[in-house]
Amino acid sequence: MRALIAMSGGVDSSVAAKLTLDKGYDCIGCMMKLYDTENPSEHGCCTEADALDAKTVAFKLGIPFYVFNFCDDFRREVIDLFVSEYLSGRTPNPCIDCNSRLKFDRLYRRAIELDCEKIVTGHYAIIEYSSGKYRLKKAADRNKDQSYVLYRLTQEQLSHTLFPLGRLSKDETRKIAAENGFVNASKRDSQDICFVPDGKYAETVEKLCGRPFEEGDFLDLSGNVIGRHKGIVRYTVGQHKGLGGNFPDRMFVLKLLPEKNAVVLGTEDGLFSRELIAGRFNWISGETPKGEIRCNAKVRYRQSEQPAIAEVLPDGNVKVVFDEPQRAITPGQSAVLYDGDEVLGGGVII
Repeated sequence: MRALIAMSGGVDSSVAAKLTLDKGYDCIGCMMKLYDTENPSEHGCCTEADALDAKTVAFKLGIPFYVFNFCDDFRREVIDLFVSEYLSGRTPNPCIDCNSRLKFDRLYRRAIELDCEKIVTGHYAIIEYSSGKYRLKKAADRNKDQSYVLYRLTQEQLSHTLFPLGRLSKDETRKIAAENGFVNASKRDSQDICFVPDGKYAETVEKLCGRPFEEGDFLDLSGNVIGRHKGIVRYTVGQHKGLGGNFPDRMFVLKLLPEKNAVVLGTEDGLFSRELIAGRFNWISGETPKGEIRCNAKVRYRQSEQPAIAEVLPDGNVKVVFDEPQRAITPGQSAVLYDGDEVLGGGVII
């Protein structure tokens, strides 16, 4: 059986390639070139150094290695969406879009062209098959678990995907890399969004749009003007730093109003809410549940999931009601539902 290994140049995907090869698969290594940059960061990806590391590991493993140019797809499917979401007053998670639209869609189609039955990545998550369904579960290493960003996977995609690192800890992964003499055994993990390697989101959006964003009003909950902001793309729900102004209370961003070019501020109490609506919902089982379901849910990657009740609305969106108020539920981020270790599905917060 043939497998296409998505190799980023990092230690995780390199060890994933090694473990897949050990299982007897006929492996092909590849890197997805997603964007061009004049000043690549050491914390980004798709750099010449990353490609060299991936190629070096592939050579050591004795498998072919290719670089696939998906720059146009990435710009259209991820970067343009990222910009559109920010302009609409939402805070997107482009890594989720990259996984669903590039790694497990565009790359999957390339795998089919190469007669590969499986796609392999270095994600920390577990795929199991039981009772006639593929199930996505949390990784054994809870600190590295990436199931949250994989909630859009379908039954078809799960059936053709391998996550060899799901039951390993990060330390075990690095140990395997060191034992096999991989050049990237101690390489630092990438932390930033690849096309925003310096973490300057507003500047990136302005650069991509080719224009700066106008200042506008800070409003209180009653609609009164209480200050001036420096461009709506510089703010997200829950933000406290960088607001400026001499406010009588400690203020936070509660809401963005792009149609008015305004940012609503309030005290921290205003950040807490129990309910959300999520759209573009994907149920991993492929079956939409009826009635209310008891589950746990999380609204950001680093949050621990919280007890909640979810209900599918007539329009297909999902209403989630938490047992306890949650802080800074942010439009554009994703709400992901769990039943114990299993991911039930998720959608984008409206």
